[in-house]
Amino acid sequence: MAGVFFSYSHADEALRDQLEKQLSMLKRQGVIDTWHDRRIGAGQEIAQAIDEQINRDDIILLLVSADFLASDYCYDIEVKRAMERHETGEAIVIPVILRACDWHHAPFGKLNAVPRDGRPITQWADIDEAFLKVAKAVREAAARLNKAMLSQATAMGAPNTFQPAPRAAEGPRSSNLRLAKSFTQRDKDRFLAEAFEFMARFFENSLAELADRNPGIEGAFRRVDANRFFVTVYRDGKDIAKATIYMGGDSFGGGINYVQGHTTASNTINESLSIAADDQTIYLTAMGMMHYGVQKERKISHEGAAKLYWENLIRPLQEGL
Repeated sequence: MAGVFFSYSHADEALRDQLEKQLSMLKRQGVIDTWHDRRIGAGQEIAQAIDEQINRDDIILLLVSADFLASDYCYDIEVKRAMERHETGEAIVIPVILRACDWHHAPFGKLNAVPRDGRPITQWADIDEAFLKVAKAVREAAARLNKAMLSQATAMGAPNTFQPAPRAAEGPRSSNLRLAKSFTQRDKDRFLAEAFEFMARFFENSLAELADRNPGIEGAFRRVDANRFFVTVYRDGKDIAKATIYMGGDSFGGGINYVQGHTTASNTINESLSIAADDQTIYLTAMGMMHYGVQKERKISHEGAAKLYWENLIRPLQEGL
């Protein structure tokens, strides 16, 4: 069984918990066991416990974000030791890019990061799919470790039925340790504002790229106020697609709303995204008025929301309507 060590910032604890959920099948199969600093018992010396574990585990996951890079303990102590063990072949270090940040120049920047191409977890339309790709990378790393131990044992004359010895038990404990998280209205309001700002940047950049790639096409982005922006697509000077995206409006739950055309009113929508939360994270859900295939219970990230509304704008152009 391979030991997996989580190196992370406590600001990313909710994302770490989601990743650990995706690793549940690997743990049930006895492929891996996981450890992070929340496993440190009362009365234990924190630094000593972390040091012992990072020197023992076979796979070290670096959960990378701006908070992770800003943490002196994560960067100067855990990353340093992890890379030392990686360089000597004692452990496999896997950078997991949680949130967008300048990680390529870090000591682990030369390593192949996950999810695919180091695209941040929070920028995936389906966060569960992103974490699944991380889980598959961990499974593959554990298989490599097992194969290496088998080859080593065979070279030393051991029988081919060699199996790695189980990790030393740290004492019996339950695996049912997850507690429900609670989110304040402030947490939800902050998440909504961040999603709206991400969407505004996404539309402004996408309109510019659309114009660059398509002769005769121009895009216009206009910020009306802190909670509303207009977008327009022109073909040969004629406006062929217009939309308003605004945040708030008591009639629709105060989410992020999409309206065809330009309007300063807040009493009409063609689609709406609302804030929701489970016992671990905050996310967006779609009303489904313009996307009948979108399940209302689907958990939508910032990028997933932006892509959903961009499709509303661009679909008529692509279908020639």
